[in-house]
Amino acid sequence: MKLVNTSEDVLKKSGQINDHEEVLRLYDEHSSEVKDWDEPEHKSQWCPGCGNFAILLAFKKAMVSLKIRPEEVCIVSGIGQAGKFPHYVKCYGVETLHGRALPVATGVKLANKDVNVVVVGGDGDGFGLGMGHFVHSARRNLDVTYLIHNNEIYGLTKGQTSPTSPKGTKTVSTPNGSIETPIHPVEQAITNGATFVARCFAGDMEQTVRVMAQAMKHKGFAIVEMLQPCVSYNPSKNHQYFKERCIRVEESGDYNPTNKNWALALVHREKAGLIKDEKIACGILYHNDSERGTYLDELPESADLALVKQDISNVDIEGLLDKFE
Repeated sequence: MKLVNTSEDVLKKSGQINDHEEVLRLYDEHSSEVKDWDEPEHKSQWCPGCGNFAILLAFKKAMVSLKIRPEEVCIVSGIGQAGKFPHYVKCYGVETLHGRALPVATGVKLANKDVNVVVVGGDGDGFGLGMGHFVHSARRNLDVTYLIHNNEIYGLTKGQTSPTSPKGTKTVSTPNGSIETPIHPVEQAITNGATFVARCFAGDMEQTVRVMAQAMKHKGFAIVEMLQPCVSYNPSKNHQYFKERCIRVEESGDYNPTNKNWALALVHREKAGLIKDEKIACGILYHNDSERGTYLDELPESADLALVKQDISNVDIEGLLDKFE
């Protein structure tokens, strides 16, 4: 099957929307602007029904809502199904090594503070080889947005247990069930210092677009955990599973996302299985714009002008190079 990456095809192939009228309804007044972000030259490698399609469209719609232009964005990804994201968006993009998207994104942001840097990766990429980089990026409060595609499985390599797979998960790599306690992305983000932490279900387009836009506007390390089905290798966690369990946390009576203790208490109740009917809280779980400055705020070298825009004609490194001869 040929899968292309125009925004209307994204909706059709997402597995969530089957009715043509519903496609047209969601393909709204922004359609011509959303198409500015389409990259039709690359055929998608994602499976029909993959949650990545909806995430891709939500990202484009979020950029349009913020009036951000493609030339103002650089997407940095690792390796995996989520890592293909920059192939399908018409903007600057870098597909790096497995687990190494965040250090490359750090370099991009340090070189050009004016560009909007978006990091995209999966649960295996971000919390396996990339876990150390995640911790340090959060504690530094790097001014980037990190979209984590979490389907609790390694999809590109055909269905192995990932760092977020629940204990007991049976896969080709753990035929008797995983014996490991899974990583909780939201908990890791909050405890390690991220200043914007959110979670969305790929099937809730309205909330996902809105949260992505708010994450992009946040100055600091912004994390959005994207819950998505992998219909090929983790079919029990399908669209219906998430649709029945995901709730909008902002509609709860005690919603207080600027309070870190409230956010962590919510996470701990989830981990302990104390949430009624296994509901999953989606939305902005924690944000604090005034908690502390960003990593770039501490670097006077680029305070007035991005490094990439500075004149280096008067810089002579010959003496430094001579030391290595």
